[in-house]
Amino acid sequence: MLDADVLHRARQAAERGAARVLNDLHAELRWTEDTLRLRHRTRPLPGRTAGAALLLIPSAFTGPALYTRLAPPDPLQLAYPARGTGTLWATAPAAGTEALAAVLGLSRTRLLTELAAPASTTELARRTGLSPSSVSQYLTALRDARLVTAHRVGRSVPYARTASAEVLLAPLGEG
Repeated sequence: MLDADVLHRARQAAERGAARVLNDLHAELRWTEDTLRLRHRTRPLPGRTAGAALLLIPSAFTGPALYTRLAPPDPLQLAYPARGTGTLWATAPAAGTEALAAVLGLSRTRLLTELAAPASTTELARRTGLSPSSVSQYLTALRDARLVTAHRVGRSVPYARTASAEVLLAPLGEG
């Protein structure tokens, strides 16, 4: 889930810029006029911090709050609630996908619905009960059809739905 959040933020930064990432990160955080502002911070940060760097840390354990850490010479650190924390313990239903399954096949449709947040082949196999080799084969077909993308993150390769897949799933209540 954390890798999925990082992938989402990186894609957002590449497509829309760092200011958009920071402004969409949390309601208490705003980037305006080259200044990062934290509303309702209990202790002020010094005017000058440890350089211009900012380390964003997605977390499943911050609750709805933002947490900052300033310990020079390290960059300012900002821990924020990662996207998808509410789905950590939920299973994604595949209801309402019958029409799409008739076109793509049940397994490929199930994989697309499971990719509400990016996931690896192993994670998708665990969640769906499909064999890792089958998941890999289906993901290759979905990638060739430009319905998913793959991005290496360390030793893992999470897959994510593309905008085209989101359009296909939107009328079904997904996305």
